[in-house]
Amino acid sequence: MSEGTVRLAPCLNARPAPGRDRRSARTCAVFTRSADAGGAARQSGHPPTYICPTVGSVTSNLRTTSSALAGERAELLSALADQRELLLITVRGINDAQAIQRTVVSELTLGGIIKHLSRGERVWTQILVEGDGEMPEGMLDLGQYRMTEDDTLAGLLEEYDEAARGTEKAVSELRDLEGTVPLPLTPWSPPEREYWSARRILLHLIRETAQHAGHADIIRETLDGASTTAQR
Repeated sequence: MSEGTVRLAPCLNARPAPGRDRRSARTCAVFTRSADAGGAARQSGHPPTYICPTVGSVTSNLRTTSSALAGERAELLSALADQRELLLITVRGINDAQAIQRTVVSELTLGGIIKHLSRGERVWTQILVEGDGEMPEGMLDLGQYRMTEDDTLAGLLEEYDEAARGTEKAVSELRDLEGTVPLPLTPWSPPEREYWSARRILLHLIRETAQHAGHADIIRETLDGASTTAQR
């Protein structure tokens, strides 16, 4: 990975960088930047940067929306970023074995939820951008709900970061939020094809992320007693 590139990885032992507010380290979750040859983390000066002895320099970029956006578009993207941030708290400080572990009757796991939401953002961004009503590849693939032995939590989080960036880019390039696109036909679709506005697609992503953030909180609390409320 190139120097200065942001990637996702679980932050196991975050502390604030010198001069930063120690309380903010609690929200240091998953973003890393490469370090220089001497091991000193490079600081971007944009999102808050923390030093983590486990994964290097950490910045909360999923929590940041483009400063060029304003109005309703920025509000909706900010609301989506808020829900992502709450979700990511549930995977703070866990390893791959814990991310794949089932703790409830459901087959959902923390890693599986991250994997599903990553796919969901990619799918809905494609629906929004293409506007052709075609089914995005993998939209109905049940494997998106399962973290496999070949997956790593760091890899799943990196994919989630990339998907989130894709969502923001697509929304930032829209002329407005009023335009509608046809939805793919699914086994549960009504007889008549549905058309959703960009606004409704964003609201759907917010609802979906919030719902699964709640699922993830239950799974994490069952795993080791940690809760989002206590870790915020």
